[in-house]
Amino acid sequence: MPLGSVESHLFSRVMLPLPWSTRMKIALGAARGLAFLHEAEKPVIYRDFKTSNILLDEEYNAKLSDFGLAKDGPVGDKSHVSTRIMGTYGYAAPEYIMTGHLTAMSDVYSYGVVLLELLTGRKSLDRSRPVREQTLTDWAFPLLAHRKKVLGIVDPRLAADDYPVKAVHKTAMLAYHCLSRNPKARPLMRDIVATLEPLQQQPQPQPELVVEVSQLHS
Repeated sequence: MPLGSVESHLFSRVMLPLPWSTRMKIALGAARGLAFLHEAEKPVIYRDFKTSNILLDEEYNAKLSDFGLAKDGPVGDKSHVSTRIMGTYGYAAPEYIMTGHLTAMSDVYSYGVVLLELLTGRKSLDRSRPVREQTLTDWAFPLLAHRKKVLGIVDPRLAADDYPVKAVHKTAMLAYHCLSRNPKARPLMRDIVATLEPLQQQPQPQPELVVEVSQLHS
């Protein structure tokens, strides 16, 4: 993919920070990908959703990659798939780590982590930060439901006028629900898509360049 991974853009020290509108576009595109997998005729659980596995085309459209850990979802009366615990620390759902029981809600938790990364510009796990801030979910989760505090965790590389405050609050609450310790309380991916669609910003039209006729002949 021409623009590489979301990880390479989001955490780069040399590239310009991703604008808020681009982050929301990526969040929606990735959510649509997971929703497609979860609602396929034979449901698929992605199991390794993270920023390094979301690739971008030349227009920043998100594409899911690396299905090496993907599993067929539960069928019939089964509520979960029992499997060896695999994935990436910092993104894996706590109940999956504890029990090995894999459900679509495991992906929803991982999606919540990625949404947090897009919101804060921080990695899911960063050993270079103070101990209490090293695991992103531990640091950010308690702040997500507080309207004033959540504005303090937005990626500081974004200018205050770059993002709509209402959209930040809605994104934060969406991440809050995705990261619920109770898997049954997490939203379905289709509901996440429905929440994100109204938050997409339309690109602003470029001002037309007006050239006087006299200039053309000078």
